[in-house]
Amino acid sequence: MNTSVHTAMPVAVAGQSIPVRAILPWAVFGLIVSALLIYFVGAEQGATSLISGHAVHEFVHDGRHLLGFPCH
Repeated sequence: MNTSVHTAMPVAVAGQSIPVRAILPWAVFGLIVSALLIYFVGAEQGATSLISGHAVHEFVHDGRHLLGFPCH
């Protein structure tokens, strides 16, 4: 009777490094989009308003409360 146990040997996988030059444009893009999102959700009303009227405020109103930004 053959009672040998077959065990799977772990295979070493070498990670491929990504150069900073390839990541930097995406990181900058992500930071700009994040900053704009935070501005429009958190500060687009009152003295710092870039767009006149209340359209942006009403559009992001529920998201503002969900994220904990007071607005009234």
